Amino acid sequence: MPNASFFSSWPLLNQIRNGDLLGLGETAKSTRTRQLSPRTKTADRIVKSICPYCAVGCGQNVYVKNERIIDIEGDPDSPISGGRLCPKGSASFQLVTGNQREQKVLYRRPHAGDWETIPLDRALDMVAERVKAARDCNWQHTTEDGKPLNRTLSIAHLGGATLDNEENYLIKKLCCGLGVVQVENQARI
Repeated sequence: MPNASFFSSWPLLNQIRNGDLLGLGETAKSTRTRQLSPRTKTADRIVKSICPYCAVGCGQNVYVKNERIIDIEGDPDSPISGGRLCPKGSASFQLVTGNQREQKVLYRRPHAGDWETIPLDRALDMVAERVKAARDCNWQHTTEDGKPLNRTLSIAHLGGATLDNEENYLIKKLCCGLGVVQVENQARI
């Protein structure tokens, strides 16, 4: 037969003895729960951020330890979300730390079956070369009756919903400089 101290450690008996029938107070805690601490307690710093998923712009607290993200939670100081995140925003920790996330640039040559790893600088150069080639190949200097156009219809831009005004301004300036006239934002679609 177990001794009396064994039964006295049961949370249910403590709740009854102390009148905490709903188990909302100290009596509902076990030795294990008393030893727990928030996983964010060991963070070196908190970085304020915005959730990348939609146009709402919910605030996030990104907890960093040893220059690695250890958790992402809703920012209670955010006037937009007041510390709350939707399921996608709550899962953004896996977006940046998941082991299925690619950490390198992959390129598949035309008609090839396999991907190869290439340096980021090379990938950026390839994108720039292709944008310039598409622009130069399809440049329209004038209309049929000789009025100036200076545009290309071979390139379009579709922005994301989480881009802020400053980013959209710079993207629009870049597109205008390239002669791109088809500029749209996903938030308006």
